[in-house]
Amino acid sequence: MIARLKGILDGSGDGQAVIDVNGVGYLIFCSGRTLSALGNVGEAVKVEVETHVREDHIHLYGFSSGSEKASFRMLQTVQGVGAKHALSILTVLSPDELFTAIAAQDRTLLTRADGVGPKLATRIVNELKDKTVNVALGIAADAPAAARNAAVKAAGGDTLNDAVSALVNLGYGRAEAYGAVQVAQAALGADAALDRLITGGLKELAG
Repeated sequence: MIARLKGILDGSGDGQAVIDVNGVGYLIFCSGRTLSALGNVGEAVKVEVETHVREDHIHLYGFSSGSEKASFRMLQTVQGVGAKHALSILTVLSPDELFTAIAAQDRTLLTRADGVGPKLATRIVNELKDKTVNVALGIAADAPAAARNAAVKAAGGDTLNDAVSALVNLGYGRAEAYGAVQVAQAALGADAALDRLITGGLKELAG
């Protein structure tokens, strides 16, 4: 299996690129975000690769970062989400934005991707919330269980959700409101009062 390619960008466009590695041209399918990051034809490039082997084809999918590759894999664990959907989502959302949207249960952001309607977006946020909540909260995978449980509990607490709702009512997107309140809570403490979380969230959004 091919896990990484390093060579010269030979051409790109329409969701794909060709990378010349010692005279061999490898066709890779990419998100628009990765295509933009590759640079200009003739320049040296390096991409992380996911290899899909099927009975009738072998496809290579390229990513500008390991986190985008991991997000691509994660998205496809949801029923109805194939490689095309995953790349479309990663074109409009970075991995961090994707994690935040899922943790905040913000379906609207996902529907910005071509081919992702409200039903599929709902399925994605519902099925992936548990898988992304630790990442969105910034909890290390090897953190003590007590710390992980406390953080997850805080994320689902009424105070945090009320603060997010307040910012949404002020016109902010749910995902950006969630991220701002999350930062405020980390700075103020898990027991911070609602008004302090709202104020802290507003300061974060203003900054």
